[in-house]
Amino acid sequence: MLKVSGLNQYYGESHTLWDLDMDVPEGACTCLMGRNGVGKTTLLKAVMGLLPVKSGEMDFGGVDLRKVSAEKRAGLGIGYVPQGRQIFSLMTVEENLQIGLPARGDGMKKIPDYIFDLFPVLKEMMQRRGGDLSGGQQQQLAIGRALVTDPKLLILDEPTEGIQPNVVQEIGDIIRKLNQEIGLTVLLVEQKLPFARRVADRFCILDRGRNVSSGDIGELSDELVREYLTV
Repeated sequence: MLKVSGLNQYYGESHTLWDLDMDVPEGACTCLMGRNGVGKTTLLKAVMGLLPVKSGEMDFGGVDLRKVSAEKRAGLGIGYVPQGRQIFSLMTVEENLQIGLPARGDGMKKIPDYIFDLFPVLKEMMQRRGGDLSGGQQQQLAIGRALVTDPKLLILDEPTEGIQPNVVQEIGDIIRKLNQEIGLTVLLVEQKLPFARRVADRFCILDRGRNVSSGDIGELSDELVREYLTV
């Protein structure tokens, strides 16, 4: 579904992504892994058009993403939950969710009911301001807002960061349901190895802006963990 080939990206004079290749197969849950500062978030922002790239290709279902402006990529079917959630704290839960509706291709003007089936707490707090929610509730709101766009690919940047353990479990269950039962393709960045092993079926490890290993999650060996993931 998403194929990145030979991608190079710079921050000023700093070369951050080096001839990077990555595949996210349709129907898979792929976990992007690596220590802090290796280029994971940079790659996601490049896919979303939030950072310019110097060279390389990004193909999404046959569409060259480099030719599509950032504001139109959601309309192609890419839902994005950024690191830190970035909800609108002064807007209500309902207003945060409604923001995703214009990106839908079917013209729906109503928040889909299945969002509240996945996140019942959001229905209870529709008129609460986003900033008044707990961290875990805000993360659920951020995921719900992305799902409102009716994505084919859901990208999540560290969805468990700063979240209490019981909500981490719920978010893991929801990702598995979206991927395995609904068939949504998922790409997530995740630092917690047990969580990654539970929800993902593929992995891709970045180190210094390069893809150094990828494959089925069952192939993620202790040796790879020690070399590239252990702090």
